[in-house]
Amino acid sequence: MRKRPALAVALAAATLAVLGASPAQAAEYSSALKISGIQYDAPGRDSNACATGNAAAEYVTIKNYSSSATVNLKGYVVKDAAGNRYTFTMNHYLQPGDFVRLRGNRGTESDANNVAYRNNCNFIWNNDRDTVYLVKPTGAAADSHSYTKSGSDKDGNGYVTFHG
Repeated sequence: MRKRPALAVALAAATLAVLGASPAQAAEYSSALKISGIQYDAPGRDSNACATGNAAAEYVTIKNYSSSATVNLKGYVVKDAAGNRYTFTMNHYLQPGDFVRLRGNRGTESDANNVAYRNNCNFIWNNDRDTVYLVKPTGAAADSHSYTKSGSDKDGNGYVTFHG
């Protein structure tokens, strides 16, 4: 009689382990803010020279998918699988349906132009594969997606869309 409960516990634990091993691209979070797309391969030849390079053409688009709540990006973190990270340090309010593009290079953050800059001219998104994470100010996950050039970018333009 004691073997059945132990077996049931073992099966339940195995099921949870399998469910917990889902790939990052399959994760779904309850956050209003989500990563709607990534231009992981900037058009042209990659050059991280601040004055003449194309790092600003590499960006992540973050969108507010809420139908009613305005969300402040201050304190949110965007990072990649290698640990490169950017923290939004200024108030940046996204109205329902609004978005911001976090670009490489230097520039001025602007609500009117829906843009923020990492103030770093180095590329961070790998051109072959990477994972992008959006983390809430509390440290909880807001969204994450993995991509591969061969599997995710059907038209080969260096841009991948998430959340339709």
